[in-house]
Amino acid sequence: MNDIADDKDQSLREDIRRLGRILGDTVRNQHGDEVFSLIETVRQNSIRFRRDADHAAREALENTLDTLTNDQTTHLIRAFSYFSHLVNLAEDQHHIRRTRAHLIAGSSPRRGSLAHTIETLFTGDNAAQNLETFFETAQVTPVLTAHPTEVQRKSILNCQMVIT
Repeated sequence: MNDIADDKDQSLREDIRRLGRILGDTVRNQHGDEVFSLIETVRQNSIRFRRDADHAAREALENTLDTLTNDQTTHLIRAFSYFSHLVNLAEDQHHIRRTRAHLIAGSSPRRGSLAHTIETLFTGDNAAQNLETFFETAQVTPVLTAHPTEVQRKSILNCQMVIT
């Protein structure tokens, strides 16, 4: 089962790696090897600490972060912010890719989709009653805030629209 999940997410991982390399190349070209090296050091120590509970990596990370200048801090924050935005774009693209694959394969509607809800509630012997109950109890409420895990700011979305 895990191999299946790995296979379907392989293209996402490849996209993220490719975008990370492009970002790294851009940082190196615009700010030099020293800034790139700093970002890589923080990234690698963070990964080792998080993934392996490597306390030496945590100490190295703390020492590095404690000695940053304001300019270095700004470069570091921007690099990780841009990477986060790029990962969101890759995930959006992957979702589109997976949805397209399901459509091409003729898969039944996926749980959580509108099509699945309609198929579940509004077909079969109780369809009329389910439809009536739905409209009696349905409540439409506008949502004025983004989902808490969404990091796409309006200014970034505007830039993306200009690029595309």
